[in-house]
Amino acid sequence: MPTIRILSDRVANQIAAGEVIERPAAVVKELVENSLDAGATRVEVEFRHGGRSYIRVEDNGSGMTKDDALLSLERHATSKLVETADLDRLGTFGFRGEAVPSIASVSHFELQTRPATGPGTEIVINGGKLVHVRECGLAKGTRTTVTHLFNSVPARRKFLKSDATESAHIIQTVRLYALACPATAFTLIEDGRILFQSPVCTTLAERVGEIFGRQLAADLLPVEATETGLKFSGLIGKPGISRATRHELLMFVNRRPVDSRTLNYALIESYATSLAKGRYPVAVLFLDLDPAAVDVNVHPAKREVRFRSEGAVRGFVIRAVLQALRESGARSFAKAPEGRPGLPAAEHLPGDPVPAVPPAPSAMAQPFRAYAPMPPVQVSRTAVQPIENPKPKIENSADASRLLGWRFLGAAHGDYALFEAPGGVVVLDRRAAHERVWFERLQDQFVRGEVASQRLLFALPVELDAIASALLLDRLKFLQAHGLEVGEFGRNFFRIEAVPVWLEPADAEGFLRDVIGLMREGRLDEKKAGLAHEELARLAAQKAVRLPPTVGEAEALALVAQLFACRQPHTSPAGRPTHFELSKGELGRRFHR
Repeated sequence: MPTIRILSDRVANQIAAGEVIERPAAVVKELVENSLDAGATRVEVEFRHGGRSYIRVEDNGSGMTKDDALLSLERHATSKLVETADLDRLGTFGFRGEAVPSIASVSHFELQTRPATGPGTEIVINGGKLVHVRECGLAKGTRTTVTHLFNSVPARRKFLKSDATESAHIIQTVRLYALACPATAFTLIEDGRILFQSPVCTTLAERVGEIFGRQLAADLLPVEATETGLKFSGLIGKPGISRATRHELLMFVNRRPVDSRTLNYALIESYATSLAKGRYPVAVLFLDLDPAAVDVNVHPAKREVRFRSEGAVRGFVIRAVLQALRESGARSFAKAPEGRPGLPAAEHLPGDPVPAVPPAPSAMAQPFRAYAPMPPVQVSRTAVQPIENPKPKIENSADASRLLGWRFLGAAHGDYALFEAPGGVVVLDRRAAHERVWFERLQDQFVRGEVASQRLLFALPVELDAIASALLLDRLKFLQAHGLEVGEFGRNFFRIEAVPVWLEPADAEGFLRDVIGLMREGRLDEKKAGLAHEELARLAAQKAVRLPPTVGEAEALALVAQLFACRQPHTSPAGRPTHFELSKGELGRRFHR
């Protein structure tokens, strides 16, 4: 049996680094947290090559004396804990004293720091080995420089992603802490270029506008509520503002950015009647509570938290969000046009005159409607055939009726078509049927590479966050091959220049954001072409379907003909049934015959 021995500090630190320092963004996170804990009102972050070769975090915080600076490089050396009970009074981001020695063990590490009084100190460590300690000149505060990250553990470098992806994670990390601390000025520099610079902000809305753009800030509503021991505040998206993933649902507990299932599901549940199924709200929310009521020591990187009373927190968040949404609805009600209380200005009652719409500049700009003749299209790059009309060539309704022996009876509640069948009565979900038809049609076209697109008269600008931008840049050719042409227009800014003919230009931005959401979840991987085409076609089918408010016999029977020409006619792409049948026997039993 091998002899048991105690690991050296250097090896122990490198093992700890594997838990805490996963990628360059984790280094930035730990160093920025130290700066904020030191009371900094100005934090500057600079990095190069995705953080692999160079990271610098500089602040104007309290700084450290020489003795404290040396102690900070020892494992579990911290100024924030003395006894176990101190965990119940934590008001800082960091507390375990693992981050700095872990970083120093896997990089070339330079620490320069000076307190308000006394000389400055410079400490240099290379791969966990002390190089020198000496005095240096420096303004009050701390400057930490990390170069050649993971050089001492080359296996870790192999798991890093591209520079663009790693840069995106760093940018997102800095933005989160900028949101958490609006009273602190932040500067972010990549490869010598300033990416983000925000002075001290007086409100969260102002900081959100600077980080994510004024367009998103204008779509957010304030929320604020207090109960015994709990305070909830922040910004939530207006009803109808949604995303395909949860990546723009940002939660902070006692200013700490966290991933909390309790908070996430509470917010999603609050929007249950405001958003479609499978859509997620946009939110930047802060929960403040007694530190003793939350455990922040669940995850090595402190990303997850656990509440002492999960049910109470969940109920409080739901009540606060619902109240904000109700107040938003009341404000919209109050702003309704005079004489039509409660009616939004963009809607019209039956019989109202419809305002004149200027004619479209070309046939390409006309929106596609189900069963309408396909307008001429301008295709991108290579000449391909336009999408054929989904409606088959049926001379009269009798031809479609003979397909299954169904006779059209009428429509019910707009979404359903009723048919008399030889064995009973059939109820058809028109939307589910349309989605199945479109899904298989688009899936076949994606596989063949025959996707027609139409160029937009005016390109649509889109502003994305850093991670979304990196993902999009890596897959521009993939999207172009599927009819969606997007061009880069500055840092994190893009322009949608062409859309597939089945997509309304007004829906283009939402569709692009949904596609990026699939990319973030790994469901749109170009290396797995079959799955990527299936996921994209499923999303596209939802956007392509636009049901007319009424349906006639010819249209209903034509839809039946198309549906049963599909490979899987009995379910929608989401797995919902497209139709069901009540047999004559079941009808007789219902009427006690």
